[in-house]
Amino acid sequence: QGTILPAPNFNPIMDAQLLGGALQGISCEKDVLIEILTQRCNSQRLMIAEAYRDTYGRDLITDLKENLSHHFKEVMVGLMYPPASYDAHELWHALKGVDTEEKCLIDILASRSNMEIFQMKEAYLMQYNTDLQQDIDSETSGHFRDTLMNLAQGTRMEGYADPSTAAQDAMILWEACQQKTGEHKNMLQMILCNRSHQQLWMVFQEFQNISGQDIVDAINDCYDGYFQELLVAIVLCIRDKPSYFAYRLYNAIHDFGFHNKTVIRILIARSEIDLMNIRQRYKERYGKSLFHDIKHFASGHYESALLAICAGDTEDY
Repeated sequence: QGTILPAPNFNPIMDAQLLGGALQGISCEKDVLIEILTQRCNSQRLMIAEAYRDTYGRDLITDLKENLSHHFKEVMVGLMYPPASYDAHELWHALKGVDTEEKCLIDILASRSNMEIFQMKEAYLMQYNTDLQQDIDSETSGHFRDTLMNLAQGTRMEGYADPSTAAQDAMILWEACQQKTGEHKNMLQMILCNRSHQQLWMVFQEFQNISGQDIVDAINDCYDGYFQELLVAIVLCIRDKPSYFAYRLYNAIHDFGFHNKTVIRILIARSEIDLMNIRQRYKERYGKSLFHDIKHFASGHYESALLAICAGDTEDY
């Protein structure tokens, strides 16, 4: 359900030469870069980078960084990372920047599968020669840190569901929302980080039966800060990941005066997974298409690149 699919009749050598021509000219031909890099899937872009190195003896990412600037550069360079490396890159900057970007940590760690987390940790170690969990430990704090650390282990059960323990788990969650002790917070995050998706579906249903309240509303009533945001993100991602990302994009576009980093990260990371679904949820929930809102807030080649990744239907224009 992605918006970027493998290009038919793909020729990496020809693409590499076109990119070389676009980057070497007196003025960089940005339209050519957009046309090629947003219309090839990630594995094809990696083959282009290889052909580029063979042809010019230079690194494509380095050349993109040297020739481009601002947000347009972030988009074009971001497209050139394999998914796990891109996640690692985003997490590193979120942890090691001037201020920790908690929302980036939440978006990535609450939404990735065990396998994606495993690959992301490997990429993180290779790229930055440091351990992701150690960095989370040193750069965050409290129950927020504990929950991130738990997610970063990538130990969620898969496929297993047991109706008999769902009611017990729901009761523990309900008590955790009532009593809010450190121990209760630990139990809460242990259940949300380690039970399988199928199990948690049943737990959330049982929670509603016991408390008469939706789990998200209960968490919002009882907790605050980034710990609360992370717990809610986990629940929303388990229920419907595309809806979660539609909600995050809407906030990034409307609440922060267009939070570029968030928009770029989500569009690139989801472009080959579920961006079509995200677009659909966005339109259903907010009335305007994602395409329309990006067009309204971004401009120039940056806008063109985002719109090319987002892709649009005729009625979106």
